[in-house]
Amino acid sequence: MKNVKTINFRNIGDESGYLTPIEAERDIPFGIKRVYYITGVRSGERRGFHSHRDLHQLLICVSGSVKILVKTPFEEKIIILDKPYEGLYIGPMIWREMFDFSEGSALVVLASEHYSEDDYIRDYPQYEKEAREYWSKRS
Repeated sequence: MKNVKTINFRNIGDESGYLTPIEAERDIPFGIKRVYYITGVRSGERRGFHSHRDLHQLLICVSGSVKILVKTPFEEKIIILDKPYEGLYIGPMIWREMFDFSEGSALVVLASEHYSEDDYIRDYPQYEKEAREYWSKRS
């Protein structure tokens, strides 16, 4: 799927523990301007339900697991994040929904830009309209 890929990071460690370094513009394809995390999601809750026009993100489940539905008007897939050394890159114009959070899960998100409500598309029919135009220019 275009604008979506999993990235495996170096996982350095031994019996004393692990360190997973992530460097902007080396390990991920963008500079980082914002970091946030999602915790305490109750069983059965779904989050997301939006796309971004320009934002690039990397999602890492550093504890527990979560499923991510990523889709365009033409295809969709579900990706399970359950390794703290694996990230999911999501580029512009990808609809996303996060669900099936395990108890105690922590999802960290690295973002290429500061928060801007104007970058969000929260209405799926509006997303589909803009996404069809976006993807037709990139075919």
